[in-house]
Amino acid sequence: MSDFVVVVAGGGLVGSLSAVYFARRGYTVHVFEKRRDIRSEKHASGRSINLALSVRGLAGLAGAGVDQSIVETLIPMKGRMVHDTRGNLSSQPYGIFGECINSVDRKLVNEHLLTAAEKFPNLKLHFEHGIERCNFDAGEIVVSDANGTRRTVRADLIVGADGAFSRVRADLYRTVRGRFSQAFIDHGYVELTMPPTHSGEYAMDPTHLHIWPRQSFMMIALPNLDRSFTVTLFMPWAKFDAIKNERDLLEFFDKTFPDAVPLLGRTFLVQEYFKNTKGALATVKCSPYNYRDRVVIIGDAAHAMVPFYGQGMNCGFEDALVLDELFTKYFGPPAFDKPPAPGAKLDQPIERPTREKLQALLDEYSAKRNPDAEAICDLALNNYIEMRASVTHWSYLIRKNFEAVMHRIFPRLVIPLYTMVSFSRIPYSETLRRWKAQTWWYHTIIKTCVYGSVAAVGLRFALREPAVRRAITSSLA
Repeated sequence: MSDFVVVVAGGGLVGSLSAVYFARRGYTVHVFEKRRDIRSEKHASGRSINLALSVRGLAGLAGAGVDQSIVETLIPMKGRMVHDTRGNLSSQPYGIFGECINSVDRKLVNEHLLTAAEKFPNLKLHFEHGIERCNFDAGEIVVSDANGTRRTVRADLIVGADGAFSRVRADLYRTVRGRFSQAFIDHGYVELTMPPTHSGEYAMDPTHLHIWPRQSFMMIALPNLDRSFTVTLFMPWAKFDAIKNERDLLEFFDKTFPDAVPLLGRTFLVQEYFKNTKGALATVKCSPYNYRDRVVIIGDAAHAMVPFYGQGMNCGFEDALVLDELFTKYFGPPAFDKPPAPGAKLDQPIERPTREKLQALLDEYSAKRNPDAEAICDLALNNYIEMRASVTHWSYLIRKNFEAVMHRIFPRLVIPLYTMVSFSRIPYSETLRRWKAQTWWYHTIIKTCVYGSVAAVGLRFALREPAVRRAITSSLA
């Protein structure tokens, strides 16, 4: 194995996948995770909003060869099922060619990735080890265990995958001149559970993401393998503050989500609402993502986003894939397709990355990935407006149907925004550019049609006047 040491800070979704990519290259990999091994926990701690796995995330998993066991746990969702205040339902397909996003359990995915990672003899998982500080120039990282014992670990490359409140990122921006912003929106969320029916079946159609849009707030539900639904209520903090007791809660739900109350169960709803943590929602943007050849940040550490496009995990997995693609560009393909046997001999020695090439690689990654990450952060925030309000507007539905028809006729020329984001690997920044261009053309066509129709009607009425007909005849004579 190589004596090139990669330290990955964070053993969550993106950190564990990134560790697999580096282990496949034969590097010595250490993963430090401040929590206990999630596989030993009955319930995952921290943020647990259900995840929607789509093309970008699947590509990231496939690139590391860890997709098959996870694919078997997916629940395909072909569209949104919109619930109005009277309980009426309307289905809105995600794509015109049967495309689906996939509901998946965050904890289950993390467990699969950790299990895949520890199969590599050159990879070591260290749980209950928090990051204290990083000295990038010295190539050192200080970690502390559950007992508070500190030790210094040597690292040729530090990968910060330690989430939205990243310690690695904090030390990075003490070292480089960069740009960093963190913005919380004035909305929070709480998770609830919709249990299976008494017969053990899903209480609603499991082939849809269910959504209750209520203009300034919304509720969504995603299916789970145990036939329950994870239900998440998003709304302004002021509305959360207004619900002070059981009566307030039930009155609010009876008025706002009447069809959901019997499915949630009144007693269970009250218990979960007041017991479960109310979470905040924030966007993190920063640049650059690296310092020389010493450190790079990926996933939420680089670009935390609100969950309304279901792209947080997908974008993070694509980060790991793009970074590995650049390693292939600069240093050749991985040494292993699958975990090697302990003590396995290689036909060729593993190339140790040179400092010059590694800095060029990380500089290119930062320059390439930052515009895409910031684009999806903006798109995710904008999609909250679409989900809670626009999906019920006639103008949105007209454009959605228009784009579907045009996409079917011109599949490469006109691509709906959701299709570009969720069902392709078109860079997010290019997706945003194309969507703006398509919006301009759409509005131009609509205006032309409207003005043309008005002109035609006006001309028709004008031609009824004898004086107008004589004037036209005279001009043509």
